[in-house]
Amino acid sequence: MITEAARNLIETWRLGFVATADADGQVNLSPKGTFIVVDHETIAFAEMRSPNTVRNIRVRPGVEVNFVDILSRKGIRLRGTARLESKGSATFERLLPHFSALWPDLTGMFNAVVLIEVAACKPLLSPIYEQGASEAELRALWKQKIQDMPA
Repeated sequence: MITEAARNLIETWRLGFVATADADGQVNLSPKGTFIVVDHETIAFAEMRSPNTVRNIRVRPGVEVNFVDILSRKGIRLRGTARLESKGSATFERLLPHFSALWPDLTGMFNAVVLIEVAACKPLLSPIYEQGASEAELRALWKQKIQDMPA
């Protein structure tokens, strides 16, 4: 089940790192920036340029997705089973408006939607919290680092 904290993190950051494996067990890690939460047990992303991810899912549908709030150094790890819904399928067409609302300029590039039925949702937490750091301190620190980056 997708927790409320997980939903909030996904809907705030949208960028998830998807781990898949091919038939030989070689791992592929790929960032996907179009995640949505479909319901309490399902997330999805739009597939545009992901030939390795698609090929791997067809062979081994088990995936893991990590989302990280870069300011707080907190995140979630979702494990589940992926399935492809190609352009034109009923599921693709049903979900397309959700993606179009967020990324109207990209929808023409979508080849498929990848749905992930979530079997496990676990928190990720930086070890810095074990040393007494607070979320407010980390957010302030990382916001400042971002502001100090050259343009």
